[in-house]
Parts: sequence; structure tokens; C-alpha cells
Amino acid sequence: MRDETKCLHSGYSPKNTEPRVVPIVQSTTYVFDSTKDVGDVFDEPTKALIYSRFANPTVMAVEAKIAELEGGVGAMCTSSGQAASLLSILNLCSAGDSFISTAQIYGGTVNLFAVTLKKLGIECIFVDANADEETINNAFKENTKAVFGETIANPALNVLDIEKLARVAHSHNVPLIVDNTFATPVLCKPIEYGADIVIHSTSKYMDGHALQVGGVIVDSGKFDYTNGKFPEFTEPDESYHGIVYTKDYAKAPYITKARMQLMRDFGAYPAAHSAFLLNLGLETLAIRMERYCENAMKVAKHFEKSDKIEKVIYPFLEGDASYENAKKYLKGASGVISIVIKGGKDNAVKFMDSLKLASNEVHVADIRTCVLHPASATHRQLTDEQLVACGINPGLIRFSVGLENVDDIIDDIDQALANV
Repeated sequence: MRDETKCLHSGYSPKNTEPRVVPIVQSTTYVFDSTKDVGDVFDEPTKALIYSRFANPTVMAVEAKIAELEGGVGAMCTSSGQAASLLSILNLCSAGDSFISTAQIYGGTVNLFAVTLKKLGIECIFVDANADEETINNAFKENTKAVFGETIANPALNVLDIEKLARVAHSHNVPLIVDNTFATPVLCKPIEYGADIVIHSTSKYMDGHALQVGGVIVDSGKFDYTNGKFPEFTEPDESYHGIVYTKDYAKAPYITKARMQLMRDFGAYPAAHSAFLLNLGLETLAIRMERYCENAMKVAKHFEKSDKIEKVIYPFLEGDASYENAKKYLKGASGVISIVIKGGKDNAVKFMDSLKLASNEVHVADIRTCVLHPASATHRQLTDEQLVACGINPGLIRFSVGLENVDDIIDDIDQALANV
């Protein structure tokens, strides 16, 4: 099936007289015929459902759909995109380990990696996403276990050279994790370019309607964890009766370990109703992404005409720093545009507060147009040096184009710019 069809049909195939729409299994609990049956499932957790902290039929249907869209062997939904980022790293790294991340990533992820994981004894080594291979190679240490980057960085909109990062990561026998939130599998499938693990904040385009927070981790099933760097995958897991993930779950050791260890212990699993709402968003994802890209391209070109705009960042604009990578990896550059207003923060705030159709909110990738000033909101906790590394100017505005009539969006922009 092609993506448009997968969005509607993957993950759930009703049998005779069963519901056409994915049912909401609103239950924490599952019944067994005997005590022995319960014990058997604890010996072999993938045999049946245990408890909705691990898995739930509604959520599982969504996981299967996303895995198929991304071209992976399995997926695990989480309660947020931040939870997906955290668990994707913790599944590979323990105290005393390190991993490499590109600097051009979401500010909340920078804080997670640089502050919170540091407290857990895991070091994040930041590198410029546009650095050459030699520079990135030099950042590796003996204890480095992964490489992380964003397909389209939030809000710098730098397009990741996935093949380059995959080449570097694999030369050191570690997997590449790619956050594909802005692109979605409709615009880019990182696994096809060498990514081993793909994550999303499903709160964004996948949901699309600002209804529920969520995340997901997808396992490509392609990375070899028996290369000697990952003993937790190749040695018996005493917390699960000596299971060896690369032996007992050879087709999908990464995602199986994430569910059996980390989801078991952290319980960051979404509710069935949240997954039901996410599935409704996924059903229209392919057609929505087409319109987001179309509207954003028109808006980006309109911004370029204004003498009050210092810079327009949108990867599909000719001359954009990421234009070549965008053409190589993306079918479209999503609906997110970053602009730098002349006059810095004061004029940025004046422009945003003058908008009438677009909402000033802490969100992005919504069905409705919304704007944010990253330096004073999502990236407020970063130092000036970190802001520069993330590609954020004090006058930068993240403009998330929605699905309104594009002429109405442009009219709103023009009347707001008139006040600057």
C-alpha cells in the first residue's frame, strides 16, 4: 500500500461483523483462565496482554500503523515526544556512557540531553549538524553509544544529512536515532537513508489537531546489536528470567527491550482514548501534509517580499542553506517557517501580538496557524551561546502555517506587519 492508503488501513483489519473504526479498549486489565496462564505471560510478556502500562489493543493498532508508515519492524507509543526521546537514549545508554547529538534540535530536547541525562551519568556531546564527517568522527569516545538528530530541526529548520550521519554512526558501530516529527513519514522516511531508530512527537502533525500529547519510537530492525558494544542486548536479562533480546527477539530486539524494560519501569504509556484520537489524525496525515507544504511555500515567498523581514528560513526556498538536503530527503518541507524580523525581539513581539487569525501559543504543526517566539518560550532556558548553536536569533519567529485559506493567512500577516 502507498502512504495515503496506509494512513487509513494499516494497523487494524476488522474481521466479519467487527467495528470498522479502531475500537477504544478502555481497560487497564486483562483476564486469564488460570494462575499458570498469568505466570506464563510474565515469563514471556509478548505472549499476551498483561497490563495497559505495557500495551493496549487500541494503542497497539496505532503503533502498527506508524511502524508500517516508517518502514520499521515495530513501534512503541509513549505519553509524550519527550518521553520518546528519553527512552530512545536510555534503551542504549547507561551511567558512564555518552552519545552524540546535533546541536540543531528542539530546546526541550537540549535541556533533557544536557541537564537531566547528565544527572543520570550520561553525557551528550553536541556537534554542528553541518560539520564534516571528520569533525563528527572526532567527537566520538570509547563509551559513545548512539547518534541523534532531527530531520527538520525545530525551529532552525536545518535539514539533516541523514546518510552522512548514518555513515558516521555505523563506522563506530552505533545506531542513528532520527526525530522525524516535522517531516513525518509522509515527507521523509529516515530508515530508507540509514536511520536505525525513528522517533516522533505525535502531538504535532501526526495528531494535527492539538488534542493530545504523545510520542512514538520506531525500530528499523536493521541494526546489529551483537557487535560487542551493547551487552544489555546480548547477555541474559535477569529482570526477565534470562531473556537474550538479540536471540529471543532477533527481528526487533531494540523495541522489545524498550517495552519489556523501560516501559515496564517508567510506565510512560498513552491512554487508549489518546491513541484513538491520534489515529483519527493519522487517517488524514497524508492529505494534510500536502496542503501544509503548499500553503507554507506560498507564505514563505510572501514573507520574502517584505522589507520588514530580515531573513526567511524555509528549506524548499532556493538559496536556503538546507535547499540541497531538502531536495534529496524531503517530498516537502512541512508547514513550519522561521522568520527573523528586523529590529529584534521588540518588533517580533509587536508583529506576533498584532496577528488576529494566527494564534500566539506554545505549539506547532497544528491544523490552525500559530506562532511562537522561541527565545522567550520553548528555548528560554538556553544560554545565548546555546541559542546561537540552535540557530535562534532574538528576532526569530516560528510561524506554523495551518490549513486555513492561504490568502486569509497572508492577509493576517500583512495587517500585522503594518504595525511593525
